[in-house]
Amino acid sequence: MDGARTVNGTAGGGRPGEAGKGEKLADWADGRLGLYALAKANMRKVFPDHWSFMLGEICLYSFIILILTGVYLTLFFEPSGVEVIYHGSYTPLNGIPMTRAFESTLDISFDVRGGLLIRQIHHWAAVVFIAGMLIHMMRVFFTGAYRKPRELNWVFGWTLLFLGIITGLTGYSLPDDLLSGTGIRFADGAILSMPIVGTYISMFLFGGEFPGHDIISRLFPIHVLVLPGIMLGLVVAHLILVFYHKHTQYPGPGRDQKSVVGMPFLPVYMAKAGGFFFLVFGVLAIMGGIASINPVWAFGPYRPDLVTTGAQPDWYLGFSEGLIRVMPGWEIDAWGHTLEPGVFIPFTLFPLILAAIGAYPFIEAWITGDKREHHILDRPRNMPVRTGLGVAWLSLYGVLLIGGGNDVVATHLNLSINAITWFVRVSFFVMPVVAFLVTKRVCMGLQRRDRDKVLHGRESGLIKMLPHGEYIEVHEPLAQDELFRLTQHEQEPPYEMGPLIDANGVRRQVKGGQRVRARLAKAMFGPETRIPKPTVEEYKELTSGDHHH
Repeated sequence: MDGARTVNGTAGGGRPGEAGKGEKLADWADGRLGLYALAKANMRKVFPDHWSFMLGEICLYSFIILILTGVYLTLFFEPSGVEVIYHGSYTPLNGIPMTRAFESTLDISFDVRGGLLIRQIHHWAAVVFIAGMLIHMMRVFFTGAYRKPRELNWVFGWTLLFLGIITGLTGYSLPDDLLSGTGIRFADGAILSMPIVGTYISMFLFGGEFPGHDIISRLFPIHVLVLPGIMLGLVVAHLILVFYHKHTQYPGPGRDQKSVVGMPFLPVYMAKAGGFFFLVFGVLAIMGGIASINPVWAFGPYRPDLVTTGAQPDWYLGFSEGLIRVMPGWEIDAWGHTLEPGVFIPFTLFPLILAAIGAYPFIEAWITGDKREHHILDRPRNMPVRTGLGVAWLSLYGVLLIGGGNDVVATHLNLSINAITWFVRVSFFVMPVVAFLVTKRVCMGLQRRDRDKVLHGRESGLIKMLPHGEYIEVHEPLAQDELFRLTQHEQEPPYEMGPLIDANGVRRQVKGGQRVRARLAKAMFGPETRIPKPTVEEYKELTSGDHHH
């Protein structure tokens, strides 16, 4: 072996049983940090495998890419509101007065090597990050993955979504171009609509009357330090809870509340996760290289007396802008003050709707009174009211997104902007109701189909003639794993108040909260929201004898 010798498992000239330097370092670290016990308990942890679980990974990887590209951009961006005259590579803007923030953005785009690519990757990663969080949370919502013990993790995810929206707003406002300046003016108007405190908040943010001179320098640390720091802490806490609670899994054979079917974290899951990270990074790099986003040079520097045609925020803020655009104008003059309910009401509806989404797990837990742990996911069809509520919210979001871009929709489709505005106003109240009713009906129909499949089997496509001349289609019995998947869900009776008069004929004291809880429980989980599962007796009766085909 080229002069080397091995003695009792040691190579070279070391003494028998002597540990190598790497092993000594590992022993030293383990004695002080307990790494071996931690790794042994977690590195072989089993994770279930399903494509929908990758949505959370897309969010995580997009966030990492945002941090990496953001650090690069921070090296060249100057968050200054000082006015300068531009003399740079982009000749159409030469001689135009602008802030140093906008000038440095142009320098990044045209003079810094790879600057425009990094800018666009950063912006696309922000869009994908928030889109991934929204879709991921909808998957969690529709499958009931937020139930005990994961309510706190739902709150962490909801907070990340809300902070992501605010971080996106502060980020695209930094370049101080005409589009972002219009968005800041929109936000300032919404803040000013707040009674009593609105003017003080506006003066504090802008350092004086709009547009002030301090807004960019104040948004910069919020965007690059405060919000990302909080979000990084929430991401770490979110991942720790995922490890601690174990991952939820879809129903199937061998899967119950105490066992997990899947692949170990090391090496299988880590290898797949590493490859998926580079796949996400590659897709974002391709998008940043071929798909232009936020071309600030086309908008020009911000001026308070100008506004861009077809000014649109990023899609995740279209919800709030749609609320304000379609709200009828409404002013109240009282005691020498002017109130703007036409702006303040929709401005407050946005966080209130988001707050209702964040509190939903606790509301549902109160209605059901269920204190058990849940590690098996629901099939959305088996919870038609919850699924209907989710679809209703998504339909409302889509309607208000149209309202937030009513001018663009009008110009591109050659429609009247007034007609679009009234369509959104009416649809704001009608569309969620219609979406809820349709979704609930579809879920009930799917439940009936599942029941028929369990009792009668799967259609084989074979036609059989019986001795007396009748033609029937032969049904094949379902496999045991399919039968389990279709019948494993629980159908617990909803909460009820019980008799209002006790055995002694005395009327019980029933609180208002109990009445509300009983009505909500009946509406969400009562007999009208579920098709009874086939009983064992029904299944045996239909699957035995000559009449089963």
